Amino acid sequence: MRIHSIQPAVGATTSEKRLGRGIGSGLGKTSGKGHKGQWARSGGGVRPGFEGGQTPLARRIPKRGFNNKFRVEYDIVNIDALNVFENDTVVTYDLLAERRIVGGKHNALKVLGNGTLTKKLTVKADKFSASAKQAIEAAGGVAEVAE
Repeated sequence: MRIHSIQPAVGATTSEKRLGRGIGSGLGKTSGKGHKGQWARSGGGVRPGFEGGQTPLARRIPKRGFNNKFRVEYDIVNIDALNVFENDTVVTYDLLAERRIVGGKHNALKVLGNGTLTKKLTVKADKFSASAKQAIEAAGGVAEVAE
């Protein structure tokens, strides 16, 4: 194979449409635009969502709900996921995000009580479920609400 003999695969390239070059080309006269009308004009057409002058769907449907800007989203971790740490470790949100136990999206942590905890840990989180707090303290650890 030589550099001058390299060609694109068959069908990979198509020739440019030559508009307005006679009736025999199939794209003469109106150049594929049909006869007159809004779509045949240069720059013609309507904006997306335009429904011919009738009230658009987005304006006919009533508005509903709102976004509470004060809502706090929590990353959630169950206590059985905390068994990966050694005894007497201080478990914080940053440590969990570093170990990829939580996603690290919300910067707030809630600990839930699913599973069993076998390690004595100090867990600092924004919220605890009652069962999680009870399980941490039953294992000899401390559940602290982080500021």
